[in-house]
Amino acid sequence: MEHGKHQAPQAYEPGEGCLTTLIRIPVRIVVLVIVLPVRMVRDALAVAWRAAERVLLRPLGRALGLLFDTLVAVPSAWLYRTVLTPLGHGLLWLATALFIRPWIGLWRYVVVPVVRYGLVVPLAWLYGTVLTPVGHGVSWLLVMVGRGIAAAARGLAAALVRLVLTLLVAPVSWLYRRVLAPVGREIGAAIEVAWRVAGYLSRAIGRALAWLARHLVGAPVAWAYRSVCTPVGHFVRDAVWAPAKWAAVEAGRAARDALRAARESVRQARRDAWRALVGGGADPRAGERGTVAARTLGSAQQTATVPSAAQAPEISPLGAETLKRG
Repeated sequence: MEHGKHQAPQAYEPGEGCLTTLIRIPVRIVVLVIVLPVRMVRDALAVAWRAAERVLLRPLGRALGLLFDTLVAVPSAWLYRTVLTPLGHGLLWLATALFIRPWIGLWRYVVVPVVRYGLVVPLAWLYGTVLTPVGHGVSWLLVMVGRGIAAAARGLAAALVRLVLTLLVAPVSWLYRRVLAPVGREIGAAIEVAWRVAGYLSRAIGRALAWLARHLVGAPVAWAYRSVCTPVGHFVRDAVWAPAKWAAVEAGRAARDALRAARESVRQARRDAWRALVGGGADPRAGERGTVAARTLGSAQQTATVPSAAQAPEISPLGAETLKRG
C-alpha cells in the first residue's frame, strides 16, 4: 500500500446504528489533527535526507573512494608486487633448501641404498638359493609321503572289502537264495490261496444273508404294501381327499363370485347415487378400466340434455354365470 494516496474507507459493519457512526466521525477528526503534523514532519525529513544524499553524500563518497585508492590501495598493490612477492619466493627457496632438500637427499642417497643392499638383496639371495630348494625338497617329501599313505589306504580298503565279501556278503546271499526267497514265495502263495477262499466264503455268506432278508423282510413288506396300504390309500384318495378338494374349490369359486357380485352392486349403487346427486352426470370414478360405450336414459330429449351417460358394467351380471355353473 503506497503512502500519500487517498484510500476509501472500508464498509461499516452490518448492524451499526447512528450512535456508533456519530462517535466514529469525531474520533477520526481528532486523530487526523494529531497525526497530520507528524506525517508532515516525516515527509519533510525524508525530502531533506534525499536532497542531502544527492548533494553531499555522493560527492563525499566518491572523494573518499579516490583518496582511499590513492593512499591505500595503490601503495599496497605496489608493495605486494615489488616487495612481498619476491620476499615470499626467497623465503620459500630458503625453506626448501634448508628443510626439504636435505631430507630428500638423505632418503634418496642413504636410506634407500642401505635398505636395498643391506636388507632386500640378502633376503632375495637367501630366498632364491636356500629357502626355495628347501621348500621344493619338503614339498616333494610330503608328496611322496602322501602317495605312500594313499597307496597303503587303498590296499587296506581293498583287503577290508575282500574280507567282508568272503565273511559277510557270501553267507547273506546264500541265506537269501536258499532260505528267505523260498519261504517268502511259499508265504505269498499261501496268502493268495487264502484270499481267494475267503472271497468265495464271503460271497456265499452274502447270498445267504440276502436270501434271508428277501424272504423274512422284503416279502412281508411287499405283501403289506400291496394288500393293505395301496387299498387304504386309494380309499382315502377317492372317498376323502377328492370330495374335500372339490368342496374347497367350489367354496372358493362361490366366494369369488360373491365378491364379484358385491363389487358390481357397490359400483351400480355408486353410479345411481352420483346420477341422483348431479342430475344424471357420469361418475368420474366409474371409468376404472377404460372408456366403454355409454348408456342413454331412454329418450332423445334426455340424451341431449345429459352431459355424459353412465358406463356399462365392467363385469357381467352374476345371475347368468351362477345359473350356468349351477
